[in-house]
Amino acid sequence: MNPYTGKKIFVQIAAFRDSELLPTLDDLFDKADEPDNLRVCICWQHSEEDEWDNLDKYQTDKRVKIIDVRSEDSKGVCWARNLIQQEYLFEDFTLQLDSHHRFVEGWDTELKNEVLQLQLQGYEKPLLTGYITSYHPSQTKEEWGQDPWLMAFDRFTPDGVVFFTPSTIPDWKTRRTPVPARFYSAHFCFTLGLFCEEVQHDPEYYFHGEEISITVRAYTHGYDLFHPHKVVAYHEFSRDYRPDKHWDTYSKWGEHNLYTYSSMRQLLGIDGESSKEIREGQYGLGTERTIADWEAYAGIRFEDRKVQIDTLENKLPPNDSNDRWCKRFKHCIDIAFSDLPEGDYDFWAIALHDDENNTVFRRDATRLEIVQMLSDNDGYCKVWVEGEVTGDPTNWVVWPCCKDKGWLEKITGNI
Repeated sequence: MNPYTGKKIFVQIAAFRDSELLPTLDDLFDKADEPDNLRVCICWQHSEEDEWDNLDKYQTDKRVKIIDVRSEDSKGVCWARNLIQQEYLFEDFTLQLDSHHRFVEGWDTELKNEVLQLQLQGYEKPLLTGYITSYHPSQTKEEWGQDPWLMAFDRFTPDGVVFFTPSTIPDWKTRRTPVPARFYSAHFCFTLGLFCEEVQHDPEYYFHGEEISITVRAYTHGYDLFHPHKVVAYHEFSRDYRPDKHWDTYSKWGEHNLYTYSSMRQLLGIDGESSKEIREGQYGLGTERTIADWEAYAGIRFEDRKVQIDTLENKLPPNDSNDRWCKRFKHCIDIAFSDLPEGDYDFWAIALHDDENNTVFRRDATRLEIVQMLSDNDGYCKVWVEGEVTGDPTNWVVWPCCKDKGWLEKITGNI
């Protein structure tokens, strides 16, 4: 018998005008082996315009705490998650979610079993996290994702945020233990309840930058990150059914976002920036490990934005210290169709330059690529640039070449 049977789980859900909140709550309780050992706290950010958005069913449920917030008063998801963490009452475990999920039968028992398994292997503070597989409200269960995912490195954004992408766990059908992870996901995190006190969300963060900062903060506080090797829950990724996202109506989101980037860069040392005040503050780093320890483990270096080959090839951590480091860049150049000169394109020369106008990357887009880019339904052309660079890109050039007219006018922009 698992000694964690009967132990309580503090479930954290930040919801913003989400019609999937109520079905998520219903499924959370219905699929749990021990629904009465759940204590759910919801930051319910809602609008009177949404008649469907009510929690009458749970208003008097002693297992549920509702923080009632008008949607127009919300300051974003990190702010909401921090409010929720203030309601932690020393439950044994915590599960952080979004407000659009479904669950497998006995999800709570499975997660406790995986934590126990890892602790028996010597990991004192295991943390189960990940971009979990997908569902959509319009789909049947048979159409939902069937394979568990891990989080792979995608790119550094121009602002220095590390982006991730989901990838299927290669050996999930035969694997018997959770998968070592490089990254933390805010939409699914199961760990010891103490996490709510040790690694709280910075309420001043807005959105991008949240996950990589908590990744490193958790690691430096002694948490070991893993992905569940089984499907335990599902997440809705598209957002296409919701009336508004927070940034659609929040007038200060741009200013808020800039603060997030600045704080994150100083916390992690992006491009050599650093702040002792931020690193040692309430939402700073732990003392059980260092940033350098995480960089060596994950194969990602913040100071010069370099990444090891094993990380790019999605091999499991910890990384080999002798593996080669390279500077990898990935960026999407958006060009309005109206800005593109007409012509029978043969190819496009695509180049990135540094601030001294040295070329740090160059490739050609083929005729087939160009046809595909010009057929984009979003109304503009997306030119993806991805590869190893020899310096720090600051601006780009797309230079079309036609069979009949030769070189056309250059299209340029800043990164």
